[in-house]
Amino acid sequence: MTRVFGILLLALLTLAACTAPERTLGPDGRPLPKAYTIRTGDTGRVTYSMVDGINALRSASGAQPLTLSSELTAAAATHSRDMSLQNRPWHFGSDGSSPLQRVQRTGYAGRMLGENISETYETEVETLSAWMELPDTRAVILDPAARDVGFSWYQEPGGKIWWTLVTGG
Repeated sequence: MTRVFGILLLALLTLAACTAPERTLGPDGRPLPKAYTIRTGDTGRVTYSMVDGINALRSASGAQPLTLSSELTAAAATHSRDMSLQNRPWHFGSDGSSPLQRVQRTGYAGRMLGENISETYETEVETLSAWMELPDTRAVILDPAARDVGFSWYQEPGGKIWWTLVTGG
């Protein structure tokens, strides 16, 4: 009898493990998305996912591909963190710096052309898609004069991501 009980208990535990986890539903009745977390080891994947996406869009529009610039990426990283500290997405630093000044501080030899920013919980691909929906931010991505790109983000412990993309030529 003990053996039968053990087999039944094992079968119940196995079946319990097979049930689908419950998802929390939003006010619209659809499942809420999972938080997008960028881990330290994801840096290269996220960066090149964005750069590859940009270059695919530029290729489709007849523009040259962009090269990832360490100087422009440094300017983007500084601004992403600073926007988080200010708790607002805007183009000016807490020290009053403009995008042009931040790029100059990195020693970038070219000319800064544009900056896109975003405050979101979305992935880099979703952020690029959102930028492509607006004429001003799409123009920064597809600018035929652009040759270089810098891209970075800062993710807060709660999951909010501050994205910054800078182009230069």
